[in-house]
Amino acid sequence: MTFILYGAAALALLPPLVAGAQTPLDMQKSSIVAGFRQMGVPLDGKFQKYALDMQFDPARPEQARVRLEVDVHSFDIGDESYNREVRSKTWFNAAAFPKAVFVSSAVRQTGPGRFTVQGQLTIKGKTAEVAIPVQLSQAGKASVFDGTLPIKRLQFNIGEQEWKDTSLVADEVTLKLRLVTASQ
Repeated sequence: MTFILYGAAALALLPPLVAGAQTPLDMQKSSIVAGFRQMGVPLDGKFQKYALDMQFDPARPEQARVRLEVDVHSFDIGDESYNREVRSKTWFNAAAFPKAVFVSSAVRQTGPGRFTVQGQLTIKGKTAEVAIPVQLSQAGKASVFDGTLPIKRLQFNIGEQEWKDTSLVADEVTLKLRLVTASQ
């Protein structure tokens, strides 16, 4: 059973170098992946649908605004029976909580092309303050934001009842974010 990160997604918040509302992402190059261990075996699941609303000027990171919404129904671990289980009430409860959301509260530069994006991640109705280290690079005309966010699934009630046993599915989940702005 895959609990995969609700937040994961949530997180991918990483801001591209575009000012405006809906930030155009290159969905072929962007990804939000939740990595975890089930019975000691490493597994990855990928969120297929998410939307980014961001305003970001690298010269003024303190004025940045980021909102990332991840459709938890779009989580895919490569097996439809697992995908259905992850959407169930015990895991993401996607019927009641269809989106994981990250909203930034502060962005600060920590080095050349490096930023920390702080904000609130909400998964399954639970909210936690998180800080995501982000590396910004250029790929032609596209901006590439890479970040990794470790979270604890039980903090968000992901994996209830017998699935709270962390010997079956580890509590630690790593969200790996790659957000690539569409070349203009």
